[in-house]
Amino acid sequence: MNMTLAESLWTGLAVGRLHKIVVVLTATLVLAISAKIQVPFWPVPMTMQTFVVLMIGAAFGARLAAVTLLTYLAEGALGLPVFATGTGLAYMAGPTAGYLAGFLVAATLVGWFADRGHGRSVVTTLVAFLAGEAVILMFGTGWLSLLIGFEKALDAGLLPFLPGEGVKVALACALLPVLWRLARR
Repeated sequence: MNMTLAESLWTGLAVGRLHKIVVVLTATLVLAISAKIQVPFWPVPMTMQTFVVLMIGAAFGARLAAVTLLTYLAEGALGLPVFATGTGLAYMAGPTAGYLAGFLVAATLVGWFADRGHGRSVVTTLVAFLAGEAVILMFGTGWLSLLIGFEKALDAGLLPFLPGEGVKVALACALLPVLWRLARR
């Protein structure tokens, strides 16, 4: 396994559990803020969450990314205002449920790629992020199709998001290799 971006930044530091807890909680705060940066769509708003979810996976690796997303989902289940438009278990079972589940799987998958050295170049970042995006969109559209039907789910939960998701992937492909170069200094 390769060193993740977060681990490369921690080199030389005494990293203990408290440090990792602070990192996880800070990441969930950034994720919560990204949920509030949104373009209103129905039935699911377009937010910056997918970008942050995938960056968490790319920076943290599979294990810490999974812990971070599980913590985020637990915060929302407990009623903290971390999601785009609602809180609690009832909200988590609504139209956004598939996307929320997809966040966990996608961050872990992108983290798996990061654990194997992906994300240090534009090409490997693109591969990892497209895989993560595919997971989020498949989970989200799949769940939404159970609620409103497949065609409506495609029209409301997939197609309008593709241009924005493309921009987020492009941003990540530009940003992540730069962060790696900075971390190596």
